[in-house]
Amino acid sequence: MSKTMIDLFLRSLWETILMTGASGFISLVAGLPLGLALIATERGGIAENVWLNRLLAAIVNGFRSVPFIILLVALIPLTRLIVGTSIGTGAAIVPLSIAATPYYARIAEVSLREVDHGLIEAARAMGGNRWTIVREVLVPEALPGLVAGFTVTLVTLVGASAMAGAIGAGGLGDLAIRYGYQRFETAVMAWVVVVLIVLVCALQWLGDRLVARLDHRG
Repeated sequence: MSKTMIDLFLRSLWETILMTGASGFISLVAGLPLGLALIATERGGIAENVWLNRLLAAIVNGFRSVPFIILLVALIPLTRLIVGTSIGTGAAIVPLSIAATPYYARIAEVSLREVDHGLIEAARAMGGNRWTIVREVLVPEALPGLVAGFTVTLVTLVGASAMAGAIGAGGLGDLAIRYGYQRFETAVMAWVVVVLIVLVCALQWLGDRLVARLDHRG
């Protein structure tokens, strides 16, 4: 492999990491509160509001039901409005974040629902308000599941960022398409697959290690 191709690989890898990291961070910051809102407003929740819960659930389900490649194209006008262009690494972060946020919100909801309801009632009995219950009970007790879910979200984003390369988002996906597929360079395609596998395995390993350290059960 030539030095030029190695440089392209390194640049593409960095772009993939940047897209995954930035959109993952946004999905965490936006998705966790959304997951908490879904749990809090459900029937019997700490802030029961059935109509709001149904509205939030409909929005989450609506975005999750759209295939990412379609969402990628449909959000081009919004992407241009936010970052001024529809191509490049920065532009790809917009649809990646919008796709990952409801995805992580549902994962967070599942993890939060597994918290022992008796702990919530105990916190209420001791005079804990909604914010106290969220901060002291829900999030700490669900933390291993939340981290595991975030790891899955990051792994999914790696694949989605590669797909975004189909419309010029940069990263390993773009490299595979432009230099591997269009130029019939099988070796480039193979190396991209290997690097993606290594990246995914590394993320999963780190996530599993962190979950093991946080999980106080057993």
